[in-house]
Parts: sequence; C-alpha cells; structure tokens
Amino acid sequence: MDKLSKRTRAVHGGTRRSQYGEVSEALFLTQGFVYDTAEAAEARFVAAGPDEFIYARYGNPTVRMFEDRLAGLLGYEDCFACASGMAAVAGALTALLKAGDHVVSARALFGSCLYVLQDVLGRFGVEVTLVDGTDNAAWDAAIRPDTRLVFFESISNPTLEVVDMRHVVQAAHRVGALVLADDAMATPVFSYAAECGADIAIISTTKHVDGQGRMLGGAICGSREMIRGPIESYMKHTGGAMNPFAAWTHLKSLETIDLRVRAQAASALQIADALAGHPRITALRYPGHAAHPQQALALAQAESGGTVLTIEVAGGREGCFAFLNRLEVFTISNNFADAKSIATHPATTTHQRLPQAQKDLLGITPGLVRLSVGLEDPADLIADLRAALG
Repeated sequence: MDKLSKRTRAVHGGTRRSQYGEVSEALFLTQGFVYDTAEAAEARFVAAGPDEFIYARYGNPTVRMFEDRLAGLLGYEDCFACASGMAAVAGALTALLKAGDHVVSARALFGSCLYVLQDVLGRFGVEVTLVDGTDNAAWDAAIRPDTRLVFFESISNPTLEVVDMRHVVQAAHRVGALVLADDAMATPVFSYAAECGADIAIISTTKHVDGQGRMLGGAICGSREMIRGPIESYMKHTGGAMNPFAAWTHLKSLETIDLRVRAQAASALQIADALAGHPRITALRYPGHAAHPQQALALAQAESGGTVLTIEVAGGREGCFAFLNRLEVFTISNNFADAKSIATHPATTTHQRLPQAQKDLLGITPGLVRLSVGLEDPADLIADLRAALG
C-alpha cells in the first residue's frame, strides 16, 4: 500500500473483510466482544493482537479500518480516531503534557484551541507562550531548552496565515520538543505535515473527510509508538473514541476525498482570481493566490492553497452583514469544507468569545468573511458573490 498513490490509498487502505467477503467495508455496531474461554479473555486484556478488540471505547474493527486508511493517506504509521476534531486536539495535548511543561504555540488558532491551551492546560500548570506563527525569529526566541511541545495550525483559521513548518520543526527538534500540527485547513489531500517532519498531525474529520455536513470526527496521526502508547492510553480511559457509524461513513467519504477536495480547491482559486481587485473588497487572502503575502511559502509546502479563502468587505460589520444577507448560493453557517459553499463571519460566531484586543491582534475584523468553497459550479458561486457585493 505504501507504494501506491494517496488517491488509491484513500480507496483501499486498511480494508478488513469478514468471512463473507464483502466489497463495501462492514459496519460493526457493537460495544463489546465475545471470548471463547475465560483464558482467552484474560489473554486479550493482557495483550490484544492487531485484530483483537475488547471494548468499543478501546477499538472497533470499523474504526480500525478508518484509522489505518487515514494514517496511510497522511503518511503516518498509525492513527487514533476521535469523537470530534476538538477531542483530538484536547486529547493529544493532554496526553502528552503535565504540570510544569512549557508549550510554544502560534497565536492564530481556532477559538476552542486557544481555550484548551490557555484556560484548561493553564489551569493545570502548563506554561504556554504564544507567538506570531508567521515569524520564524519569534519561534526561535520562544522555544527553550525545556520546551516540551510546539503547536500550530499549518494554515490558521480564519485568517489563513501559513506557518513555515520545516523551520519550526527543526527549531523544536533541536531541543527535543514534539511538534503537533493542526492540519484541518491544509486538508488531508494536500497535507504536508509528515513530509515536513511534524511528529503528530491532528485532523478534524468533520471537515474534508466527511465533507458533507453529517458526522463529527477527529484523528490524531503519528508514530505507532506515540499513538498506541500515551495517546491511546489517555483516549481509551477518557472516552474520546470515534463511534463505528461515524467511522464507516468516513470510510465511504475517503473514497471520493481526492476528487472532492481537488475540485473545491480549484474553484477556490478561481473565485480568488475573480474577486481580486473588487472595489467592495479591501483585502483578499487565499494561500495559493498572489494577493496572499505568503503565497511563495504556501506553494513551496503544498501544491494547493486548500478550499477556503477570506475577504474583507468594505463597510465594517454593517457592510459585511448586508453582503452575507444577499447571498443565495452560499449558506451562512459556521462550518467549513462542506460540499455546500459556506460563508462565515468569524468575529461574531467562531471567534466571538475572544477579547476584542485579541481579535484585533489576529486580524479578525468586523468586515472579515471566511468563504468555504463547495462543489457547486464555480461560475454560479462567482456570480452569487458579485451580486451580493452589489
């Protein structure tokens, strides 16, 4: 399987067939498993084999198929599937940190990630230093000999800042720190976390993997030693595992993820080209477009800028809301990476809880709109945006 392309691995990776020889992956809806003897039960609890399961919170055949397939797609040895993207973020950080540890993190993060780092981990004695993720010198200055872990979004949500991952990985590894990359915006198709040396890639499978607004899910990918060691130990005891139906749905979605994401990314670039220079847009950002200040870095790390772009609408909150309310094809919601195109106003929704000073620092202005590009005809999406801009 390692010799095959990502697109082929997304269809066939991790397949386990029952005695019935089914073509479509089987859905095992079971909480527990039966043992032939008491001795067999004892032996499994001592050391379960790769295809032996104990309890759905610990593992399940359908979930294991999904874990193997996603790990292969992202280029890692193993994966633990979680109940949501935030279960994956919180689980990975909590499993690997303890009181007194030092973390360096990019400042531009999803609001819930900032909450876990500052409010939750801070409460339990973890020291967190936030830096400008686009400033390599800031990373170098903040990473100390006792730094345990660094954390960042490879492409930040919602301002689409791009981290120089190779530089940060090298700086962290020089002092023995682990590197955790939240890869949601980069997409599993265009992910470069493993290639750049990140120890762990965290994915919200709610986004591009499901891709159709149905299932919550998350995944932690890394070395087998890391995943089946501290990550699994923490997750199975605290209940953050993915349910089998979500894993089965995700498995079927992985069969089309390459086609979907590539089409969405191509449309996103078309939209960026079409909107660049529009008189009612004061700023536009898409990592693969010349209007993005880090385009060269973005394209040096990945072949595409992903499926999301942002625009700054003239007129502040009032002008922005007027634009949003005139959209007909784009849906106003707070998710991204759906088959349906979505417009989000981060300042009043996904990042609403952040203090105003922090919003200002991150560039989350009243006029900022995050546009998640779906699978509609890009000509229809462009026409909808232009009409709404008036």
